[in-house]
Amino acid sequence: MHGSRMSIWFFIGLLLTLYGLLILAAGIAEWAGGHYPPGVELNNLHAPVWWGSLLALLGLFYLVRFRPGRSDR
Repeated sequence: MHGSRMSIWFFIGLLLTLYGLLILAAGIAEWAGGHYPPGVELNNLHAPVWWGSLLALLGLFYLVRFRPGRSDR
């Protein structure tokens, strides 16, 4: 190996992005379909949409910041 090490943060960013997109998609489907679990309060806040977006944005930040081949580390 000739110094072509990949940062663990790149893989963490990849996982955060994937999980965020999955949660966001589920939240959008739940919001569009109106299928809320019974007895859950504050459904109008749409928490999966917000948390999925936050995770996806954080993951994208890590993907860009720690992408392989980046020279200024």
